[in-house]
Amino acid sequence: MTAWASLPPSARLASALRARMRGPGGYYNSGNALGLVTGIAVQIATAPAGSHWGNAITARMIEFFAGTGSAVALTLTTLIFFCGGEAYHRAWARPDAPDVNLNRLGDFLSGIGAVGLGISLLLLGDPLLAATSGLLHAVGKFGSTLHRPGTPVLVWPASWPDPFRGAVLASRLPAMLTTTLALGSALPDAWAGGSFATPVMPLTLLGCYLLWAKADLLLFGIGTKASDQISTC
Repeated sequence: MTAWASLPPSARLASALRARMRGPGGYYNSGNALGLVTGIAVQIATAPAGSHWGNAITARMIEFFAGTGSAVALTLTTLIFFCGGEAYHRAWARPDAPDVNLNRLGDFLSGIGAVGLGISLLLLGDPLLAATSGLLHAVGKFGSTLHRPGTPVLVWPASWPDPFRGAVLASRLPAMLTTTLALGSALPDAWAGGSFATPVMPLTLLGCYLLWAKADLLLFGIGTKASDQISTC
């Protein structure tokens, strides 16, 4: 019997979760899963009760995933982001982590996802977030796909933090501010007797953005390792 098989189920689960959180992929997909699961739970919790509750849930799920052009774009975007997160996870789970090619695949898929997110936000009538969470995010991810860490970008010195990773991190800030303001508006209404489902989504989204920002920060480490290698050559 192996040491792994001899562990109790709770210890094996904890070990598996720790392994999944190694590197940025675990944080990216934790945020993706948190947002998706909470969104579905809110749809179920707010469905009208009664004999047609099952039909109401089905209708809400269809509306949530494919009810509008924006919903379809967001659903496809979420799937792409999950694939990108898995590529990052595999890149950082290897003994010689990070695997540069797998990490570039994660960047590329995330760039495609960011384009889809921008389209979804534009269809929702939010050009500011489309330009930041979508366009700026995509520029950062596609730039990271093409850029060799540790090398200068035009007039940007190689010793400074990676500009493309920085663009991705900066793209989070307007959405985090918007989400925080929405949460601040929703909480007083909930405490005054309104629905506590109202602040759940902004609170969840804020948690998602913090997880994604943590992953963004971990990816800066690639540039640091590359710079160290160049300086020792």
